[in-house]
Amino acid sequence: MKIAKKNLAPASLELVLPATSANLGPAFDAAALAVALFLKVRAQTADEFSITASGRDPEICGRVENHLILTTYREVLQEAGKPAHPLGLAIDNQIPIGKGCGSSAAARLAGIALAVHFGKLRWTDSRIVGEASRREHHPDNAAACWMGGLAVAKMSGESEAQVASVIPKGKWPLLLAVPDEALPTEEARRVLPAQYSRADAVSNVQNSMLLLAAFVQGRRDLLAAALEDRMHQPYRAPLCPLLPALQRLAVDAAGILGVALSGAGPSVLIFLDNSAGAERAKAQVRRHLQAQGLRAELMATAITKHGAGQGKAWLRRRS
Repeated sequence: MKIAKKNLAPASLELVLPATSANLGPAFDAAALAVALFLKVRAQTADEFSITASGRDPEICGRVENHLILTTYREVLQEAGKPAHPLGLAIDNQIPIGKGCGSSAAARLAGIALAVHFGKLRWTDSRIVGEASRREHHPDNAAACWMGGLAVAKMSGESEAQVASVIPKGKWPLLLAVPDEALPTEEARRVLPAQYSRADAVSNVQNSMLLLAAFVQGRRDLLAAALEDRMHQPYRAPLCPLLPALQRLAVDAAGILGVALSGAGPSVLIFLDNSAGAERAKAQVRRHLQAQGLRAELMATAITKHGAGQGKAWLRRRS
């Protein structure tokens, strides 16, 4: 007697990947924050590759050809000697693309997570973050996106990463000032010097430690000094005119604790006092930028402790 097989629903996976803001002034290529703007990806097996996209930049997110998520998915499985079965993706994106908010790290992690899930790879969190870091050429964005909160990371071998994740004490309201124009990371890196003085290196080490203490202890009074940087922001400022303008505002403005270039720019991360109020801070920043002949989209957000690797669907898959 034949026993009829039950019809099984197509294999699927849902991912929620936060935006990230890396470097944080002095913590160049070493630390990043997970920010409450998200790339949401729902994937299931299909007869052919397809994407439906909503939210921000749908024309980029919905283009199947040369799509960073699908390219990463295929490459990881090819390197692992596994077949890349076609997937149908539904993408809802809130992350500005190409503007220093970790969009490429989120996309690469999504592709790697899909490969791990559908290819049945037994990868640890360290391997997943390490693979994304290898492709990104630095570990900070990938670590924060996967782990959440404040992530401090370094590469350990070619495709392994050592990551420490910290949940900052208290509430940390943020504004992201996002200009219209994107800035390729390669262009932002070209302006950096090949060598630094001992004084510059020591200053950044000191400020990085102070910055970590500020987040761990909830010491907002330390933030303005701790965000000072000598390694990348002075060289990138000509490419990112929002940065010097907002640094000038932060010196005297009530309710603004400090500012830092978000990743390689051109967006700027603005730390707000809890009592500032997002709308009031937006109005203040908008007036200041208009007086400087500048404009930016101002996005109210906050640090999120939820990384992509902590998502319920991902945890169910791994349990």
